Amino acid sequence: MSVVDAYFAAINAEDWPALETLWEADAELVATGARPRRGVREVVAYFPRVLAAYPVHVDTPGRRIAEGSAVVVEVSFAGRLASGQEVAFDAVDVFDLSPDGTRIRRLSTWYDTAAVRRQISG
Repeated sequence: MSVVDAYFAAINAEDWPALETLWEADAELVATGARPRRGVREVVAYFPRVLAAYPVHVDTPGRRIAEGSAVVVEVSFAGRLASGQEVAFDAVDVFDLSPDGTRIRRLSTWYDTAAVRRQISG
C-alpha cells in the first residue's frame, strides 16, 4: 500500500496512531481555511478536531497525477453532521513525499470553503 493509500485509509478509519506513522518528523500541513501546522504531532492533531464535526465521513480518492515526489489527488468528501445534515464536496490534496516515497513531507488541501459553509448553514 502506498503512503497516499495509507493516508486515506487512516483518515477514513479515524486511526490516528496509524496516521501518525505516515509523516516526516518536520511535516507540514496547509489546509484550506486553517493556519499551517508543522511537526507530526501538530499535523496529526488537526484531523480529529476537524472531523469531530462529521460523525460520519469518507474521503474517496479519485484521479491521481504524480510527478517526481509529488502526488495530486482529486478527492470526493461525503459526511454527515451530528444534526444528520449531509455535506459533500470535491477537494484536491497535494502530497509532497519523502525522496523514497514512504513518508509525507507536506500536504496541501484545497476545496471551496464558501460552498461548504452554504451547505452547513442550509
